[in-house]
Formats: sequence, C-alpha cells, structure tokens
Amino acid sequence: MLLKKVNIKEKLSKIIKEEDQTRYLSELYKILDEDSKSREKIGETLKSKNSSMENSFSLNLLETNRIYHVAEIKKICVDYRLRFLASNYFKGEIPAEAIAEIKRIEKSHATELQGFKILAPSKLFKLEDKDDPILFAPIGNNYYYLIHKWGGDLHPLRKLLMWPFKNIVNLTCLVLALSYLVALLVPDGLFSKNSSNAQFFIIFFFIFKCSASIVIFYGFSLGKNFSHAIWNSKYFNA
Repeated sequence: MLLKKVNIKEKLSKIIKEEDQTRYLSELYKILDEDSKSREKIGETLKSKNSSMENSFSLNLLETNRIYHVAEIKKICVDYRLRFLASNYFKGEIPAEAIAEIKRIEKSHATELQGFKILAPSKLFKLEDKDDPILFAPIGNNYYYLIHKWGGDLHPLRKLLMWPFKNIVNLTCLVLALSYLVALLVPDGLFSKNSSNAQFFIIFFFIFKCSASIVIFYGFSLGKNFSHAIWNSKYFNA
C-alpha cells in the first residue's frame, strides 16, 4: 500500500482554528494598514518643505560608501550640469523602492528622516524625464547620506557636452574653436582675388563676433546661467 504524501498546507490549515484565522487576518490587516500609513507619511515628507539639515543616524550603521560631502556633490553637479535641491521641488515620481529604502533605514536607525534632497538634471525639477535622480538625506555638517538611486544612467558624453556651460572661460574657448573651424571652411578668394592671413583673421573675427552675439542673446533671452551658479538654485531662470 502506497503512503499518501503529506500536504503541509493542509496540515497547517487543520492546526489553525477558525477563531485563530480571524485573529490572524485582523493582525494582517492592521500591519498592512500601518504600512500604508507609514508609506503615505514618508511620501508627504518628501513632498513637503523641510529645512532640516541633519538627521539622528546611528553612526555605526552608516555605510561609508554612501556618505558624501556637499563639495563632492557640487563638483558632480557642475561637471554634469545637475541640480541638488530639496525633494519638494522634484516633479517626477519617487518610486516605491526609494520609499521602502527610507523605511528600512528609519527602522534600523530608529529615527524619522527629514530634509531630503535630490540630485538630478534640471528638467526633472519641472517635468518627468528618464535620467537618474538620486535621493539624499542630510547627516549634518554638510554631509549627506545616499538613500536611493533610480531611473536610467546619464549619457556617457554628458560631462563633455556640458563642459562649455561650466564657466565663461570654457564657453569662450568653444566659441573661438568653432569660429576658427568655420573660418577655415570659407573658400579662398571668396571676398578678394588674393587671400592673406589678414583676410583670414578678419573673417575669423567676424564669425566669432556673430557666434558670440548669438550665444549671448540665447543666454539672456532664456535666462541661462553657468553650472556653478545653478547647481543648488531653486529658480527656473537662475
């Protein structure tokens, strides 16, 4: 005679009495309700204005590779033309994974985190985008703790593409280089029968002046500024 295999689930069901099932369901609903309220509270904290500059972390639980000084964050912002602003200015959607990570850290450190900041491209503070935001919480003394990163990575050439916008020297060098290349493309004898160095530099200066005028007009008309001036600015036309 073959022995019937044991169904553990059925055995458990027989052990648990009906009143116990009711009690377990009640406890489960309570846990889920508390979890939902906790997530809602964190979401409200992320979207509310909060000027807190430090949190009560347990220092022995902090991961050193997730601690950054504001100077290091500023350098990344300037190099890649990003902004580092309070989370209430963030217009994108903060994923459930980030909220879950906040809950985990709050539980392990026995604290409620505040003063969240997000490092992201400027567009993410106005509309949704696909680039990578990073959520930070302040530790104190201008140090920040990386909570969660989501979204896609930045384009590998973004740092190079944003190089001209770091400062006026970089932008002037770019305009000079482009003007020189355009001047080289002007055919010899276009303006006179005999080409000369003086003629080339006149053409080069003319192209540079036109290019610089366009750049200045674009910058002023759209309220643009260099990366070192906008990295922590909450204003659109900074």
